[in-house]
Amino acid sequence: MLKKKIKKRLFKGTVIPAHPLALTAERKIDEKRQRALTRYYLDAGAGGVAMGVHTTQFAIRDPEVNLFQKVLTLAKEEIDHHPRKNIIKIAGVCGDVKQATEEANFAASLGYDLALLSNNGLQNYSEEQLLDRARAISEIIPIFGFYLQPAVGGKVFSREYWEAFSEIKNVYAIKIAPFNRYQTLDVVQAVCQSTRNEEIALYTGNDDNILLDLLTTYEIQTPRGAVKKEIVGGLLGHWAVWTAKAVEQLKAVHKIKRKGKGIDHKTLALGQEITDSNAAFFDAQNQFKGCIAGIHEVLRRQGLLEGIWCLDPEEDMSVGQAEEISRVYASYPHLNDDAFVKKHLSRWLQE
Repeated sequence: MLKKKIKKRLFKGTVIPAHPLALTAERKIDEKRQRALTRYYLDAGAGGVAMGVHTTQFAIRDPEVNLFQKVLTLAKEEIDHHPRKNIIKIAGVCGDVKQATEEANFAASLGYDLALLSNNGLQNYSEEQLLDRARAISEIIPIFGFYLQPAVGGKVFSREYWEAFSEIKNVYAIKIAPFNRYQTLDVVQAVCQSTRNEEIALYTGNDDNILLDLLTTYEIQTPRGAVKKEIVGGLLGHWAVWTAKAVEQLKAVHKIKRKGKGIDHKTLALGQEITDSNAAFFDAQNQFKGCIAGIHEVLRRQGLLEGIWCLDPEEDMSVGQAEEISRVYASYPHLNDDAFVKKHLSRWLQE
């Protein structure tokens, strides 16, 4: 069962960065900068943090790396010491039933609120097998569902899968991240058709369509009548950078919705500027090969990371990606939060 205050924040909608992994040049965890990243997100106004997810690198689970428990513990310590309370702690959980159960149990023992349940690497599992796995994990910890795009390890699901998934009693949110409008609509349709439609919050993970996802109100016809559903917040790798500005953007979206007025051209243009920035960060021109390294590069330029190293030495930015990041920096200076980071960086880096 999800805590009442956590559920309230989740359903109101908030910024949840997908937390990266800070490494030294030797590809060992840089604990000081790992903590600094968490402090940055919390001070920027993020309402939650997601650890052990794709942006943290799935390889933290490899036996020779063995960082899954470490990164979850470090983030939990920083959240517990932060003056803001009721920050949503989300743990990425993946693997077969045995591995997912072990990860879910550890996250629950630390006091994490939800498990972001990834189906990464389970291409051979049937939809029914994945539903059974989700039901098993839901007995351990509340679930944040996850539709991961196929380009980085996800798979395509039927609407029937999401309809059955939505009926699992301990599911409280779904991150919709297929980078596909039709598949996004499948999840929205499924949740609206569910008897639990009021018990599930929708979050965007579509880094290519962030602002428009947040601005859209769906009205889905069901046997019970029309059901209105909004994507209330985001759990995004994109929001691992320029986070203070992401918080401002989400507040502006919520204000637009409260007023009930139309969306102006400036807001629509902003949405495309954010998407253009994401294309550079995530290396869209090269099928997202440099997506994690690109996020690291922005954090390196801000001083939060020392380098862009990933656990896999072969994982790096693509040719021309650094130039693309420089281009969007120059084109959209109003999107970065470099001044905010500069003001607080020395404090965040204190031991």
